[in-house]
Amino acid sequence: MQNSGKTSAYPERRVVALLIETSNRYSRELLHGIHAWARDHGDWSLHLTEQGRGDGPPSWLRHWRGDGIIARLETPAAERAVRAVGTPVVNVSATGLAPEFPSVVSDSAQVTRLAAEHLLERGFRRFAFCGEARFAWSAKHQQNFAACLKKLGHDCAVFPSHPRDFKDWEVEQRKLARWLKSLPKPVGIMACYDIRGQQVLDVCRALGLSVPEEVGVIGQHNDDLLCDLCNPPLTSVIPNARLAGREAAQLLDRLMRGEKIPARAFNIPPLGVAVRQSTNIVALGDPRVAAAARFIEENPARNVSVDEMARLAGMSRTLLERQFRALLGCAPHEFLLRARLRRARELLAGGELTIAEVAERAGFSSPEYFSAVVRRHLHASPRQLRLKLRRESLAGASPAPQGGAG
Repeated sequence: MQNSGKTSAYPERRVVALLIETSNRYSRELLHGIHAWARDHGDWSLHLTEQGRGDGPPSWLRHWRGDGIIARLETPAAERAVRAVGTPVVNVSATGLAPEFPSVVSDSAQVTRLAAEHLLERGFRRFAFCGEARFAWSAKHQQNFAACLKKLGHDCAVFPSHPRDFKDWEVEQRKLARWLKSLPKPVGIMACYDIRGQQVLDVCRALGLSVPEEVGVIGQHNDDLLCDLCNPPLTSVIPNARLAGREAAQLLDRLMRGEKIPARAFNIPPLGVAVRQSTNIVALGDPRVAAAARFIEENPARNVSVDEMARLAGMSRTLLERQFRALLGCAPHEFLLRARLRRARELLAGGELTIAEVAERAGFSSPEYFSAVVRRHLHASPRQLRLKLRRESLAGASPAPQGGAG
């Protein structure tokens, strides 16, 4: 993979190495984003070989001659090998290695905020974080998750992870079981990433803890195959890894052209939360109110009145409204409206539906009423909101001093 050195009437192709694992969805989405940018903007020859997360540097890198590297630098050996090449580098890992290179990472503060808000919306009032001491970005998630909850008046228990425990899963499993049993229930837990979330769910099942009634679990990365294979399926924060890949490619192109880029983290905001069974409950002290709230969450577009909600819950309308206000801080019709607005935001951000189609699928009686509600509550027209949501997802990353997480 060397540059030929031949003269040509056409610009010389850039030769770019991708040191990114192919073993998980986040990294594959990064690769999709890099490829999309290169296809649209750069005449690149991409060099990629299959590897797993945390693997050492590939042997071919010692003799490789190219123009730039995009790498997930997760080991000191990979850090040293990439430095030795002497080409421009963009790091797409949040381990903190090779701080002299710019990095493109998920926005930890926003990832953890979405996780905390989701668990709060589900009615959890006790919280915990389960991380892995091997990863610096896990510690950043822990700090940001706890800080977000503290601002909202809640404490956060933390699993006492230690790097040596990962050498023996049976030891780690017993430690995790003791911790889970000690937590007051119900509790909403954020796992540092989906694999950790899977482990928490496995231990809950072994202990006979009911998920999500006693323990709600949310991960991050939204590796859909892994999440769906969990028992029960795992809710997860959705990163915008394709945008991270595009941003990394753009930064590398600028570096290869000789531009000076600050050696700092460029944070990419997440897309939202993929809700699955591990949190698909409203965790409230009154199971009748929880059942009504869950029905609303799962059926926001249904034309259901408060009287019908009361019948579903098996209580009077007056009692239902009183319990909603006491447990959820709002009236039933307000809870329904919030669910419909969340659904509308998802539809506006994620597809090519017309405003009328979005209004219908989100449960609003007419496009005009939908527009009025959006203006009143979200301070924008539906079209303005759609443009804002798309800009947030596609416009690019913004530098942030706190750094991100992998």
